Amino acid sequence: MPRFEPCHGKDACRDDGERCLTCGRPLSEIARLRAGIDELASLALDAGYENSEEYAAYIARKLLKTIHHRREQLS
Repeated sequence: MPRFEPCHGKDACRDDGERCLTCGRPLSEIARLRAGIDELASLALDAGYENSEEYAAYIARKLLKTIHHRREQLS
């Protein structure tokens, strides 16, 4: 299973039209992740949450649980 390589920042990003040459991830994957993050941010702003740190921590906890659960279901 490959390891996730986080973005090194837009200034470091270079691509060949299909992959980022810095982190190695496909541009389609990067776009999906950005869209998901944008949707989560929009949800928080639309709801008017003041406690963004708590919201983000909740998302991180739930995401980890969901990933672990789905991996168990696959094996």
